[in-house]
Amino acid sequence: MSAKTRIWVFHMKELIYTGVFVSLGILFLMLMIFMFASDRKQETAGETPSRYTAGIYTASMTLGGSPVEIAVTVDADRISSICFRQLDETVSAMYPLMEPALESLSRQICESQSLEDLSYSEESQYTSLMLMSAIRTALDKAEN
Repeated sequence: MSAKTRIWVFHMKELIYTGVFVSLGILFLMLMIFMFASDRKQETAGETPSRYTAGIYTASMTLGGSPVEIAVTVDADRISSICFRQLDETVSAMYPLMEPALESLSRQICESQSLEDLSYSEESQYTSLMLMSAIRTALDKAEN
């Protein structure tokens, strides 16, 4: 018989340190798995991030040397209203199609929640295109 007896000597201090480090390592791994797994669940749960940051956003343009501001009010997921902000009387007198064109565009945009497939009259075609450019600029500021 071959009797090769081996005696292992463990110091209690070393066993305790090893146990503490192993348990901290396992705790760290579980924490990492939990953190990254919860992010994936939220993304796949069908929660879509809001399209806009709620607030009032403005875009400026100059007509006849006078500044004109268009204010677009948005909620988290929808466009609430579009209006002029501090429209000068001289500008409204010089460009009489501005207010009716903006009212028409505002109504269509708020109903469809899109800047696509909007209709406008031929007499206010260029006015509507100019207003659409300012509205698009304000909505670009609002998008997340």
